[in-house]
Amino acid sequence: MNLIERLVTGLCRAVLWTSTLVIFVILVCNTALRYASGTSLQWANEVPELLFPWLVMSGVVLAAAHGAHITTSFLVEALPARVRRATAVLGWLAVAALYATLAWSTLNMLEIVHDERSQILGIPGSLTYGCVMVGMALLALLALQSAWRACVAGRDRVSAQAGAAGASAEPARPVAGAHW
Repeated sequence: MNLIERLVTGLCRAVLWTSTLVIFVILVCNTALRYASGTSLQWANEVPELLFPWLVMSGVVLAAAHGAHITTSFLVEALPARVRRATAVLGWLAVAALYATLAWSTLNMLEIVHDERSQILGIPGSLTYGCVMVGMALLALLALQSAWRACVAGRDRVSAQAGAAGASAEPARPVAGAHW
């Protein structure tokens, strides 16, 4: 795992654990307060609603970093090795471009949703939408990393096979260095 992936996964783990812990503590305290005194904290429902999207988006990025998303690769695996590598690189570049487009579009929407405020705490809606923008940007970064890995892995294999004596067989399939 390289530095970029370590930073992305470290950040997402911190967000995941922090949001989970804060949501859990607030809900437990509010439930205990409701049963003990019949009242509850007014803001206790709002904070979990604001943190939940951050929890989900950090989980999506972590799943992508660990290759836990579903993928269909049987068509690509049927291709010759060089075509597979080119397809992987171009595919990852397309994925990165799409995620970057989504991140940019979300950034443009932040100004619009900033005026929407939560009822009790008055927190702007842009805070919740910000998690989508950050998540899409991190997914774009991971997709660029996958494109780079596919490109480098293919080059390394070709040069290793060229140096090997009697390497006339079909080149080995690339390692699935993909994130999802």
